[in-house]
Amino acid sequence: MARVILENVSKYFNEVIAVKDFSLEIEDKEFVVFVGPSGCGKTTTLRMIAGLEEITKGNIYIGDRLINRIPAKDRDIAMVFQNYALYPHMTVYQNLAFSLEMRKLSKKEIDERVKEAADLLEISELLHRKPKQLSGGQRQRVAVGRTIVRKPQVFLFDEPLSNLDAKLRVQMRGELKKLHERLSSTIIYVTHDQVEAMTMGDRIVVMKDGLIQQVGKPLDLYFHPINKFVAGFIGSPTMNFIETELIGSENRLFVQADGFRLRIPEERSRNLQNHVGKKITLGIRPQDLSKASAPVEGETIEALVEIIEPIGNEIYLDVKAGRDSLIASVDPKTRVIPHQKILLQANLENIHLFDPDDEKALL
Repeated sequence: MARVILENVSKYFNEVIAVKDFSLEIEDKEFVVFVGPSGCGKTTTLRMIAGLEEITKGNIYIGDRLINRIPAKDRDIAMVFQNYALYPHMTVYQNLAFSLEMRKLSKKEIDERVKEAADLLEISELLHRKPKQLSGGQRQRVAVGRTIVRKPQVFLFDEPLSNLDAKLRVQMRGELKKLHERLSSTIIYVTHDQVEAMTMGDRIVVMKDGLIQQVGKPLDLYFHPINKFVAGFIGSPTMNFIETELIGSENRLFVQADGFRLRIPEERSRNLQNHVGKKITLGIRPQDLSKASAPVEGETIEALVEIIEPIGNEIYLDVKAGRDSLIASVDPKTRVIPHQKILLQANLENIHLFDPDDEKALL
């Protein structure tokens, strides 16, 4: 396996900038996930690493090799696509063996590698079948197996689970993570699903408009987002954002919204003195709003329940507080009905504050 280094990599399609100044070092055996909305440049970046897109500017290294001008077939990488890309007229065995046959390996070595991959992925009993006789999850395993047999330096995954149903996606996420541990491989994985990114990646690269927004471990991004975009993209349900004004003096600061105000913890107040009297964006996750038993000045929010969404282990409440709409995640045993007034307790230690102009976090 090998490190992957991208130095100021950019990709232009005529006047359109798909990726700009992308710089990242991916360590040997690391599982890194590129995540972001459609059109953010994550797949284009992956395709440049694979050699399927030409680099406009910058350099890419795999191990110690500069690979900018090395053809895709000679880069010693293997890629799993969203649509599996299996040969429909071939059996599973033949699909797994095909790339090895093209490399002129001996029949004995091909057979050993195919059976080793099939055992690892638990598809040995499927080797005689053709793709049309397989379920979606089985096809995905075959697609992964076709990369394993090649024993590449780097595995590339381009939204490989997007065609599977929700239950199977959860199962395959776990299997791919276990596979990474068994193979001790370097994996670069692209997805638009932040849940996949959070549960699978050693590190996550959040992208928007062709630019890296933040790189970090999953929980670092969740608890310490660098800007409003990352805060809103990471976490489900998405973070609540409220336009407020910072009021108060010295160590007694509040964010004032239309229908409520919340106290800023004293240790954070010291760094916000220059923003007193100015507009500020408050961010608070649904999980940090719980049902309160009594009002507390600067800590609770009085709201009106509009929609109730029970999902089993928690209940999502769509509520109205003044002019602002919020989502709160409450205990599943909470008794509440639509159009009922409710008191919400805010976890002040976990609130986030952003500059409304550049949307950067105020630390």
